[in-house]
Amino acid sequence: MSDTRPAVIVTGSSGLIGQPVCRRLAEAGYQVFGFDRVGFPEPPKDQEFIRDIECDITDSVSVRAAMDKVRKASGSEIASVVHMAAYYDFSGEDSELYEKVTINGTDRLLNELQEFDCEQFVFTSTMLVHAPCEIGDHISEDSPLEAKWPYPQSKAETERLIRDGHPGVRSVFLRVAGIYTDYGRQPTIVQQMKRIYEKELQGYFFPGDTDAGQTAVHLNDAVDAIVRTVEKRHSIESKTAILIGEPDPVSYETLQDLIGKELHGEEWPTLYIPPALAKVGAAGTNLIEGDDAFIKPFMVSMADDHYALDISRALELLGWEPKHSLLKTIPKMTDLLKSDPDTWYEKNGLK
Repeated sequence: MSDTRPAVIVTGSSGLIGQPVCRRLAEAGYQVFGFDRVGFPEPPKDQEFIRDIECDITDSVSVRAAMDKVRKASGSEIASVVHMAAYYDFSGEDSELYEKVTINGTDRLLNELQEFDCEQFVFTSTMLVHAPCEIGDHISEDSPLEAKWPYPQSKAETERLIRDGHPGVRSVFLRVAGIYTDYGRQPTIVQQMKRIYEKELQGYFFPGDTDAGQTAVHLNDAVDAIVRTVEKRHSIESKTAILIGEPDPVSYETLQDLIGKELHGEEWPTLYIPPALAKVGAAGTNLIEGDDAFIKPFMVSMADDHYALDISRALELLGWEPKHSLLKTIPKMTDLLKSDPDTWYEKNGLK
């Protein structure tokens, strides 16, 4: 282990984003301490510069013990903390875990950091803390906030906690779009592909404006943005929010047509269904399928929500812009689905 490398703590280090962030930071010359309740699924290649530390951010004793290990290994100076550990549930239901893990867990971590000289605290938030925009417009970091369901609400509340409860912390809020990979992973995209692949009846109906869409960002681009944020820590002002995502979303109808062509060789028709009827259908499906039902009644009310991003701040402060595009990646996803459906379903957590 090198004593000269700047130390970086990454919480949620065993997750989809956490693992590549740890690797990229180690490659960039940092000593990385990965905090998570579970270790890396596979030992990191750069084991000398990535240390896996068990940490449950809902437990003060666990957080304190993890921070003590960092102090003993690298001293009291920390270049950056990349905080990604949070609770996430796509059901739309509220849960005490949002407060216990996301909000109070962040507060607990920041309290322990008071004993350290920390140059930067990066909180991975979500673009969904913002109100949606009109088709043709773009959301900026100064656009109105309107978190519509418990997950983005917990992120917005945690941003407030960091800003107001820990004003001395040099904080950065990365408001990240939904993350996809070559295999899929982003839940709404994956479910859309599944419905079309299986030719489900639900896949033909949509209760909103099919010209609307929600922008996304490839995993590799999101990781690049996080690493650049750490690298630029001395030049980014405290309490700065930065939107991370592809500027323009692919509309729902365009996605439907593209996925249908790639999977079945033909465009996929999308028929409008009144929201009231869609909610009844979603409720019925949930009664029958239980937790296996993806579409929840609360989602119907947000079918028209459009999220396009003004990423000029990311370009100005980080020199960042996406290198991937969802439109060009969809054919890769569909090829992987067609060539090995079992693996594709497994990687996306589907039955």
